Amino acid sequence: MESDSSCTIDLAIEDPRWTREVADIEAFCRHCLATGLAIAGPNLPVELAVLLTSDARVRELNARYRGRDRATDVLSFPTLTPAELETAGRAPAPLLLGDILLAFETVRADARREGKPLAAHLAHLLIHGLLHLLGHDHEREAEAAAMEEMERRVLAALGLPDPHAVAVR
Repeated sequence: MESDSSCTIDLAIEDPRWTREVADIEAFCRHCLATGLAIAGPNLPVELAVLLTSDARVRELNARYRGRDRATDVLSFPTLTPAELETAGRAPAPLLLGDILLAFETVRADARREGKPLAAHLAHLLIHGLLHLLGHDHEREAEAAAMEEMERRVLAALGLPDPHAVAVR
């Protein structure tokens, strides 16, 4: 677990393939999330947890909590509703945001299919998951556009390209 005055990140690596394929993955994930929080987060101390795991584990949790018996790239489990986030300044600190889980096989396969480095795709999905914890969604077109724009801003601050740009091959 890493903590500073504004952010506590509990990072667990359940699937060792993450550490083999992404250099210094713990520092990388923490940097991505800290950047995302600096740009999109509340100006309050927060806590969140990240689990880097496998498709099997994500599939199990996706089925149990979302009724979808399949693996997916990222799952987010916010602890607060958007309304609760709006009044978070009056909540006791630190603010518990929730959990982000990433499935190794799906994330790697998607990165390969899109012609992206695994680390860049991981950064995108960490920020995507974080934005869900912060109350963003993509159910409606306007929400999706706002969420994608925030992803672009954070990833640009990380020195990464627009994840929504169409690749030219």
